[in-house]
Amino acid sequence: MDRLYRVEQGGRAIYVLRQEDGWRRLDGNPFGEYTAGEPIDEAQVKVLAPVTPSKIVAVGLNYRDHAREMNQPIPDEPLIFIKPSTAVIGPEDDIIIPPSAERVDFEAELGVVIRKRAHAVPADKAGEYVLGVTCVNDVTARDLQRKDVQYTRAKGFDTFAPIGPCIAVGLDSAELDVEARVNGECRQASNTRELIFGVERLVEFVSTVMTLHPGDVIATGTPSGVGPLALGDRVVVRIDGIGELVNGVV
Repeated sequence: MDRLYRVEQGGRAIYVLRQEDGWRRLDGNPFGEYTAGEPIDEAQVKVLAPVTPSKIVAVGLNYRDHAREMNQPIPDEPLIFIKPSTAVIGPEDDIIIPPSAERVDFEAELGVVIRKRAHAVPADKAGEYVLGVTCVNDVTARDLQRKDVQYTRAKGFDTFAPIGPCIAVGLDSAELDVEARVNGECRQASNTRELIFGVERLVEFVSTVMTLHPGDVIATGTPSGVGPLALGDRVVVRIDGIGELVNGVV
């Protein structure tokens, strides 16, 4: 399994591979063929969001326990909505609570990173179109979500889509622990085996609605335990095999 990081070095973004002997510059195309290049000093780079997606397609109510928590029926098909690319931030970047929101929630999620252009992909071919998986925090202005009914404003504020810290390539996403911690306290703890619609079905469903481009992300939904963030909080999304996505709240 490879872990691909996108980092800032010398004022520009590059990809690196994290290996047992340290970080190495990625030679080639992260969405195609690549090899490990020269060593990189981890202390000299800033870790960025691992992709710059044209869109994030998020899935609502995709864990059975979260559907119960929100007092909603189990959906018959995936419920999808869009988070804009302008909402994306990386590890250690701050989530900004907007003045128009009274309650802003964290939502720990597994993110699926698309490898190549995907249109009307059958589920049994979905793996060919997936580069890997990452952590996503689907930050949500809960009061505005309830007020608007539509999700665009509640989910779309700048900084409301932390992604990272890396893309785990070759990681089986069928049974991964998904956790959220706020100030060290565990708030969400579940496993991707509890997903109502798995990764292959989601790639199939979304790609029949819209064409997915390399670097686009499908956020697969959040388990139960979502809750509010406050100024000064530090929220961690952790997924087995990927690592920790850490963000402050300002």
